[in-house]
Amino acid sequence: MPSIPATSSVQEEIGPRLPGAIYTNGDGRFEVLALITNAAQAAQLLRRAARWALIVRDTLRADGEPFAVGSVWTTSDYLVRPARTYAPAA
Repeated sequence: MPSIPATSSVQEEIGPRLPGAIYTNGDGRFEVLALITNAAQAAQLLRRAARWALIVRDTLRADGEPFAVGSVWTTSDYLVRPARTYAPAA
């Protein structure tokens, strides 16, 4: 799992949207496929200045293709399924 920058504002902006999480809002229901915390890569994906980006897929669309988003977590967003955590193999 990628590390999230230590700044609390970035963590607050991302919210609980880590890889594997599913969240919903007025635009759809999205599965988080990747979290990009490299600012240069995020800016390239979003085509604007950015500190982070998410790659998501709308699970309500049968033809849902992955795409990048950089919107912050708000009270309009609801977590449907938290990110999966994996224990190391023994």
